[in-house]
Amino acid sequence: MTTVTVHMEGDRITGFDSVGHSGYAEAGADIVCAAVTSAIRLVEATVNDVLGLCAAVKISEADAALAFRLPGGLSREDEYACQTLLSGLLVYFAQLHEEYPSNLEVLEG
Repeated sequence: MTTVTVHMEGDRITGFDSVGHSGYAEAGADIVCAAVTSAIRLVEATVNDVLGLCAAVKISEADAALAFRLPGGLSREDEYACQTLLSGLLVYFAQLHEEYPSNLEVLEG
């Protein structure tokens, strides 16, 4: 199962951790894993490459783990963009969890 843990400071989403393989299918054919990975990569690319921010990203392929943290001190516009993007990611993960409850878990930590 893939577990996504969302990190908060009050109402602010500061980042998330994703750990584990979803187990829906074999590697290369696992649509749940592909959906989670694609969504995470879109968020990381948008925050770091499009907005030009420096979110910290740590990847451990051996553990199927990824950690993403927003930087502090963002401008009002960048903070709004990041919070909107991360909120959308959480909605998407919640919808995936409803469709695949045995393969994806979303927690607040």
